[in-house]
This record gives sequence, structure tokens and C-alpha cells, in this order.
Amino acid sequence: MGIFESNAPKGPLAEKWTNHKNSIDLVNPANKRNIDVIVVGTGLAGGSAAATLAELGYNVKTFCYQDSPRRAHSIAAQGGINAAKNYQGDGDSVYRLFYDTVKGGDYRSRESNVYRLAQVSGNIIDQCVAQGVPFAREYGGLLDNRSFGGVLVSRTFYAKGQTGQQLLLGAYSAMNRQINRGKIKSYNRHEMLDIVKVDGKARGIIARNLVTGELERHSAHAVVVASGGYGNVFFLSTNAMGSNVTAGWKIHKKGAYFANPCFTQIHPTCIPVSGDHQSKLTLMSESLRNDGRIWVPKKKEDAEAIKAGKKKPTELSEEERDYYLERRYPAFGNLVPRDVASRAAKERCDAGFGVNKTGEAVYLDFSAAIVRYGKEAATTRKISNPSDAEIKKLGKEVVEAKYGNLFQMYEKIVDQNPYETPMMIYPAVHYTMGGVWVDYNLQTTIPGCYAIGEANFSDHGANRLGASALMQGLADGYFVLPYTIGNYLSDDIRTGTIPTDSAEFDAAETEVRERLEKFINTKGTKSVDHFHKILGKIMWNKVGMARNAKGLKEAITEIKELREEFWKDVRVPGNTMEMNAELEKAGRVADFLELGELFAKDALHREESCGGHFREEYQTEEGEAMRDDENFMYVAAWEYTGNPADAILHKEDLDYENIQVKTRSYK
Repeated sequence: MGIFESNAPKGPLAEKWTNHKNSIDLVNPANKRNIDVIVVGTGLAGGSAAATLAELGYNVKTFCYQDSPRRAHSIAAQGGINAAKNYQGDGDSVYRLFYDTVKGGDYRSRESNVYRLAQVSGNIIDQCVAQGVPFAREYGGLLDNRSFGGVLVSRTFYAKGQTGQQLLLGAYSAMNRQINRGKIKSYNRHEMLDIVKVDGKARGIIARNLVTGELERHSAHAVVVASGGYGNVFFLSTNAMGSNVTAGWKIHKKGAYFANPCFTQIHPTCIPVSGDHQSKLTLMSESLRNDGRIWVPKKKEDAEAIKAGKKKPTELSEEERDYYLERRYPAFGNLVPRDVASRAAKERCDAGFGVNKTGEAVYLDFSAAIVRYGKEAATTRKISNPSDAEIKKLGKEVVEAKYGNLFQMYEKIVDQNPYETPMMIYPAVHYTMGGVWVDYNLQTTIPGCYAIGEANFSDHGANRLGASALMQGLADGYFVLPYTIGNYLSDDIRTGTIPTDSAEFDAAETEVRERLEKFINTKGTKSVDHFHKILGKIMWNKVGMARNAKGLKEAITEIKELREEFWKDVRVPGNTMEMNAELEKAGRVADFLELGELFAKDALHREESCGGHFREEYQTEEGEAMRDDENFMYVAAWEYTGNPADAILHKEDLDYENIQVKTRSYK
């Protein structure tokens, strides 16, 4: 076990980033054109980084497995992006955004990185407005804001329920400008399968052309991994089906530490599982909790009647409903942080109050909001003594303007009209706060290899606040990495082009080729999805919302056995030198089978509850998370040594000098 540092600059917190930018080395514009950078992943983090680096003059190569950067999973983000602009005049500030983020993460994030994130958040909005991102606006024309969980101010900028898509179009447009200039070479339908190190430094990647099956060598002076999170280790999640951990896991196996893998977020507002046939889950934006009230029946017999189809939720009076978040957390109500809301929903359903056929769902009800907005609209339009029908009609129009596309999506999937009957929701795996360890400069423990966005661990601690994922991705890509990578690349201005015919590239390509051929040659009897589904059930049942030592030990053993069976009995049809979707999946699931074991190992070692990591042995009498700050206030960064079971723990101590560490309370 080792203890190591974040390389955060010294000095007052509010001045760290400014002083750091003033002191780091830069690359002359004339020298940038001689330096190559590879960016793996073209979502918000990768796309914004690629566009900005190319604009600065670097030669950039981008890689994504999708057929276009526009299909990155960032487009699925619905609710919004945080920034400390204080447009509402409700007391927001850079410090308050910083404090809310650290508190929301249950005091398990790095202070210096989070403060920098809050500092640059306002710049992101200015950048995106300049790009033409159509943020919602108030009556007077100013940008509108709404609230998200875990805060007492409105700081979330949004574009209906399509915020991620609109922000990605902005980054994609900036990328296209650089592609047209020849500064970005875009390799779509390519997947990074290994990193290449020369003299200990990241100097390129091995990528597979997913159309032809060919392996390609690409060299660079630095490699940036922006490949998103690893939530699909659970099989069912809100992530796109192709989202994977492969790029992050490959650099982990070559020397990049993997930090806090057990810090994974369960989102409280997702469409419930309907059966074993599903391949993914659908997120309903957290923004819905601004106006939707969450409840279950007060009586178990009412819950049973609803499950049996003998009763409708609209038949229950207000007195027969338990608005349990409002009851338990009066200060924040339905806008408690995601981990708190998720555990509360699980507790109610486990107690027998769940409402769909599986018993794993609660209601998200807009009836009160429709009436409230309807009365307000009637007053605005000078309609005296409006009827109930008029009020509901006007209220529905307001709700449709705010959330219409989300309501349409729900109705298409569930075949129920959410304007007339409450939505059913249940927690699901959504975001991963853990990831590749990076220092203050976003550099991994491999020199010249950087990780940004959800691929790294740095900003969210044990729980991410809503609307902070887009903020971190664009902060890293637009405003942090372009500065910090120059400090490293300033030593490479005389290096010249990195050759790809070296022994290091030969060895890396051979290793990748042998692994692919092993998949094809196994000739087993079970599909890749067969193993992935089993892994997902192990993870959800024993490493999911609630964990305990017994279940975690069982999970470690079961995952190890499943991995051994996978390599003996997986069946991958076709061959390597062709388009082969099953071969792609096989590689990704093989990596998930290793990550899953480390995930459980990390959860077992952390003998406390914090944020999204909830150990049943460590909870208060009221069922809230019980941290152990004396023994676990650190980042757990794991070093790969050949097998997940033998991973070596390194600790980065977390020191809070500017905020008081205390037990989270949203009551």
C-alpha cells in the first residue's frame, strides 16, 4: 500500500487554479503544430477537448466506436447543466456550488478539483451560448434556471429535456470546424483496444476498425481517455448498450490506477424493470422532481390492490398517500440527493409498499403541479372563476412546455398517459463517480495519459449531484485539460513524430490480436450476453444499492468463477477480420468481468457507508449512511498487478481546509 499526492498547487483555495495557470509551462503556437494528441471518446468531454486542442494548434486524432460523434451517450443527458451564475438572485455563488458538490459527494472528493470546477462553470454557459445552444429563457429573455436535488438554489441551465443533445451539438460543431481545417482526423467506428507505452510514457494506441476488423497503430505525444463510465457492468443501466469500460480498463492494466470503483450512482427516477427481456433501462430526468411528488400508498392492502390491478392510484385520496420524501426530509423534500432518494424508494418497496407488478416501483405524481400551474395561468390570463377542467387544461399546457418530450417518452415505453395517471419510477444504475485516478492536471499515473469526464474519478466523491456530469465533462474539455496538457507537452517540442514500427507497438498489437483470436477460437456454447446478464444480476443483488460483507465476499467468488467459465465456454461467431458485433461485445464483457471483481473488492474494503456506497452494517438508527471519517477519508486507488484479487491499494488522503466536515443532513 502506498500514499501519494494529487499535485494540487499550494496557496488559498480560490487562487489555486489562477496561480497554477500562471506558473505552468506552455507550448509555443509554432510548436503546437508539431505535436500530436489522441482523444478516445467524442462525447461532451472528448469532443470539447478535441475541438479546443485543435483550435490551439495541436494535431488531434479522435476515436469513437459510434458511426458519428453525435451518437455519444452524452446526448442522453436530459435535465441540465449546473453553473454558479446566480441569475435567480437566490444566493448562489462559486463557493456555494463548491460546497454543495463536496457535501453532495459525502465529503469524499478532492477539494481543489471541485473548487476549480465551480470556478469555471460560468465560462461553460458563456461558451455554449456563443455556440448557439438553445437554453431555455425566461419571459424577459434571460437564461432560465431550475432546481436539482441536494441544493437550495436554482442553478441548472437546461434545454427542455434535451440538454445533453444540444450541448453535444455545440461541441460537435466545434469539432467539425477543426475537421474541415484538417486539424482533427476523425476515426469513427474505431475502438481503442490497448495503449502503447514507450519509455514509460503513453505514445499511442492500438485501435480496431469495427467495419473491416483491421487492427491499426496510431501514435501521439499524449493520449486522452474520455470514454465515459462503467455502469454497464450491471448489464441493466441507463447507459447506452455500447457504453463500456474497455479504454479505461486497458490503461489501468498498463499502469493507470483505478480509483473508488464502488462509488456508483443509482438514479432514483428511472422507468422500472418490466422483465428479463430488457437490454437497458430508461432514465426520467431528475428535473421532474421539481414538480413531481413521490409517493406510495400508506396501506399495504392498497399497494397490493394496485399491483393486482384492482385499484388505480388516482382512486387514493391525499390522506391515503405517503409522500415519504417530504415526510422524512422536510427541508429538501423531493429534491434530496440521488443516493438518498434511491435508498428511500428501495426501503419503501422492500417494506411491501411498491406499486407495479414486480413490487419495485413508486409513483411520481404531477397532479398537484398541474393544478398549481393551471391556477397561475388562469390568473395571468384574467380568467375569473375557472372550472376544474379549465385549470387542468391550462396546467397541462405549462407542464408540457417544460417536460413534454419526457412525458412523450414515458408514454411510448409504458403505454400510460402521465398527465392523467402518476408515472412509475424506480432506482437504476446511472453514473459512475469512480474511475481512472488523475491528479490535479487530469493526468493518470501513466505519464502522458490523461482521463477526463466520467472516465476519471475526480470531482463527485461518493455521489454526483444532478446536472453536474455535463458541467464536469465540459469543464475538463474546454477549460482545464487544454491548459494542463501543455505543461506536459512542453517537453516534447523536439521529440518529432512518434514511429509506429517500434517493438512496443509490435508487442501491443500482437497482444491484442491474440486476445481477439482467443475469443473466436474458444468455440464455446454460451453467448456473450449470457455471461453479461449473469454478471449483472450478481452485481445488482450483491453489489447494488445495499451491500454487506457476506454478499460482497460471495460476489467476488462468483465473479471469479464466472470469468473462468467465460474464457472456457463463450461462443463468438465469425472471425476477427470482419464486422463482428459479438466480438466487440466479448472484449467489453471480458473487461467488465475483471472490473466487477475489483468493484466488489473496493466495496468490501470500505467499511463505512457514504453517498452511493451503502454498507448495511454501517447505518444510523434512521437508516442513513454512517461514514467513518477517521479511517476512510481517502481516495482508494488500485494498482493492477495481474489479477483483480491481487490489486494493490494506494491512498490519497482527503484534507478539507475550507469547509467543515459533518454528517450530511437534508432534513
